[in-house]
Amino acid sequence: MLMANLARWKIAQFAERNWWKNYLKNKDVTEYLVWKKNYWQTLLNKLNINIEPQHALLDAGCGPAGIFMLFNNAVNVAFDPLINTYENDLPHFKKSMYAQVQFVQSGLENFTDNFNSTQKFDYIFCMNAINHVQDINLAYTNLVSCLKPGGTLIVSIDAHNYSLFRKVFALLPGDVLHPHQYNLSEYENFLTARGLQMQETIQLKKEFFFNHYVQIAKLVSHV
Repeated sequence: MLMANLARWKIAQFAERNWWKNYLKNKDVTEYLVWKKNYWQTLLNKLNINIEPQHALLDAGCGPAGIFMLFNNAVNVAFDPLINTYENDLPHFKKSMYAQVQFVQSGLENFTDNFNSTQKFDYIFCMNAINHVQDINLAYTNLVSCLKPGGTLIVSIDAHNYSLFRKVFALLPGDVLHPHQYNLSEYENFLTARGLQMQETIQLKKEFFFNHYVQIAKLVSHV
């Protein structure tokens, strides 16, 4: 099982790199970055999250154009297992564009080994990343371990609508970019089982196989 999960994750990472290259190859750099910042700001407004300059922020699985683009906080960290690859592949992402951000090349499973494990964050954003990981249980555990008491975790997910297709996609896989296939209640359980209290679940997009949601949860205790 572990070898199968590793193989699926490596395939997903290869596909993710190529997806970004193909997606951005004909997009003007300046226009895209303006559009993406507006996208994140619109989403943040919809989530009604108020970020203050003193808050410590973490963008987990940030990709080349994550929500880190918005912030100038004193502690602003972003990590991704392909972050150096994105810098080499894409004119749309250079670390020098974001002097306020500390970038770390790491996955969600080993971030606490590659970064100061004593650093805790007021807000952790994990946007469009959690179902790309190799070990989803360890990824959630590490995210929670990086939260301050009372801190907030914001995770976006693609949740299955039908149990039949969930099983089919898990076996094929029908969705190569996403090695993990879960429904909404299962994603909620990943949070509540780790001492998080659900604050809100917001549906962003409705589709046939999956709905796209953002789940917001607060740390009330470690378990």
